[in-house]
Amino acid sequence: MKMLLQALIVMTLISCDALGIKRKKTQTSPAGYNLAQYERFKVRESLQEISSLVFYRDEDHFMANNDEQGKVFQVGLRTKTAYPSWKFGKGGDYEELVYTGKDWLVLKSNGTIFRIDYLFTDTTESTQYDFPRSGKRDMEAAYYDIQRNQMMVICKSCEEDKGQGLTSVYAFRLDSMAYLPDTAFRIRSKDIPGLAESPSKHFRPSGAAVHPIEKRVYIVASVNELLVITDLQGNVQEAHHLPRKHFSQPEGISFAANGDMYISNEGDDEYTADILKFKYHPKN
Repeated sequence: MKMLLQALIVMTLISCDALGIKRKKTQTSPAGYNLAQYERFKVRESLQEISSLVFYRDEDHFMANNDEQGKVFQVGLRTKTAYPSWKFGKGGDYEELVYTGKDWLVLKSNGTIFRIDYLFTDTTESTQYDFPRSGKRDMEAAYYDIQRNQMMVICKSCEEDKGQGLTSVYAFRLDSMAYLPDTAFRIRSKDIPGLAESPSKHFRPSGAAVHPIEKRVYIVASVNELLVITDLQGNVQEAHHLPRKHFSQPEGISFAANGDMYISNEGDDEYTADILKFKYHPKN
């Protein structure tokens, strides 16, 4: 009887696969976090298209931008008033905001970088630095590598990666304020667990940040519904599913100094933009 029951279970699982019925994915999490447990903060209407997130000072001073207006906003998780904002440039497809401890840098989807000058004043403006290579590209994720003093910019969809199973990462040097001409490294798609089963077989990062304690790069990929973790050289170490019901459109990620993780989701017709807080519980 026991053997018959086991055989029936196996046959059911095989039948589900044959019919294309997806079994529920088990939620996994990076060590120190539980991706199924979080505190949710709704984002005000002015930032429904939130494209980035930077933890600055405390939970009353997150910095973020939307992807159209050429503005940066100061976001308090529990504030009831309008977010202060500063306009640094014309309207455009702005994707990522990076803080180096000195400079505020905004990445445009075509690879152009804007250094914000005189932020927090009424004379805020910006200086533009163009991407050095021709070709079609879409870039949404970037992070600051303090060891190299470089802003690392990750392709979401770049012409040179087409059909290669690779994702190029470029380095923008902060001493010369210029891109290095060649790729810094490339992330291999075949090394990413769960990518083959994701909605897109090509890795499409939408936000990134360096963990302040682990010194690893956490990358959210909204299209792939994944959180991918690499070392600072782009070697994939692990990946975790981000279910759409909780992570409607993850576009930004940031950390507090104690390791608490914050992921921002852009809003749409179905979901309200939000910021999710995940407590960090490091192993003793």
